[in-house]
Amino acid sequence: MRVTKISRLFVLFISSFILGLAGIAQHMSEKSGPNKKAGKQSIFQTRSMPDTFIHNLLGKYPQFFDSVVLQKEKLGIQIIYTRIDRSKKGKPQFTDHFYGNDSSRYFYPASTVKLPVAILALQKLNELKIPGLDRNTTMITGAEGEFQTAVSNDPSAPDGRPTIAHYIKKILLVSDNDAFNRLYEFLGQEYINNTLHGMGYRNAQIIHRLEISLTEEENRYTNPVRFLDSAGDIVYEKAAERSRLVYALRNTKMGKGFYRGRQLINEPFDFSIKNRLTLEELHSIVRSIIFPGAVPEKMRFNLTEDDYVFLRKYMSMMPYESRSPVYDTAGYWDTYVKFLYYGSEKGQAEKGIRIFNKPGDAYGFMIDAAYIADFDNNIEFFLSAVIHCNSDGIFNDDKYEYKTTGLPFMKNLGRVIYEYERTRVRKYQPVLSSFIFDYSH
Repeated sequence: MRVTKISRLFVLFISSFILGLAGIAQHMSEKSGPNKKAGKQSIFQTRSMPDTFIHNLLGKYPQFFDSVVLQKEKLGIQIIYTRIDRSKKGKPQFTDHFYGNDSSRYFYPASTVKLPVAILALQKLNELKIPGLDRNTTMITGAEGEFQTAVSNDPSAPDGRPTIAHYIKKILLVSDNDAFNRLYEFLGQEYINNTLHGMGYRNAQIIHRLEISLTEEENRYTNPVRFLDSAGDIVYEKAAERSRLVYALRNTKMGKGFYRGRQLINEPFDFSIKNRLTLEELHSIVRSIIFPGAVPEKMRFNLTEDDYVFLRKYMSMMPYESRSPVYDTAGYWDTYVKFLYYGSEKGQAEKGIRIFNKPGDAYGFMIDAAYIADFDNNIEFFLSAVIHCNSDGIFNDDKYEYKTTGLPFMKNLGRVIYEYERTRVRKYQPVLSSFIFDYSH
């Protein structure tokens, strides 16, 4: 009886050991090609094994992270780090690490929703396939109803013409809210959300404009838009629309109070009809722009190679480098909106390092998703993070700890991952020349 019992224990041990090895192999084998199992909804494989890499790395820097790690639940910290290794032929291979990720845990995505909308504006032009209609065609926005505003010229453009290209530049360079609103109005709620859901970004809800206060019903209405050629003739016209999109029901209430005007309302703030985008979705979208072949075909945007180059260039350009539009360096410094790695620094950017990213901050939430490349040292990696800086639980009081908690966290996280990347051994060095751009024009 004893021999039989020992034999059974031995078999169980061996079985568990083999299953453990299989789980590790599954976790570490994230490749650049589409994965059939993951391709239905996500670029990430099922995470069956606990991932302690980021936790252990943060633990090596208590001076930076002890205070935030102790409050990680309250701060709602989520991190995704993707290590990139190249094959002998230069093909990227990915290993994803996660910390605190929970797609069911809501955070307000703020300006990060501008990235998928900018991409979809280019995709829509490609789908229309109308001669003379491209991102540089003049775009005139009309108005129907008291809450809509019209645009017939853009003072920030050299020739005063509003265009999709110019709006995207302003979104990627300085996170311009009005530029986002104009693209939202061009596309409409139904196109934005149905397209993203069909591609596998099923949690996305981009259902309102930014900065201006409109009701849920008013945000369903989008402006009429006309595109004109150089002679002033209409190339394409989209009528005003009302979205019939059926939202996924959410009951998302946070905090203990909020201000409505000057009045404090002592009840949780309702985010149920606010925009939504999970960190995994945002991370995937950034990855799809840098390496389109690294995501399942279903999740690739319908873009031309020129579109990809355009997006990468302006995601990585610094405001002072822009000739159109032109930005005052006093208000828009080198490292403006590069939260990861630079935080609140306002000095010159480090030579050789480029950050291709889309950040956002609002209601105390701070988010950034980036591909970071060091051309001098052949370093590349993806890093995305979110943190909530609202210790008093009151929304709309403008008392958020961005400067004392959020920006230091983002900077330190980017630097620590960079230092790990700088010292780790790579079998094959990446060739990053395709991500080097001439920013002089």
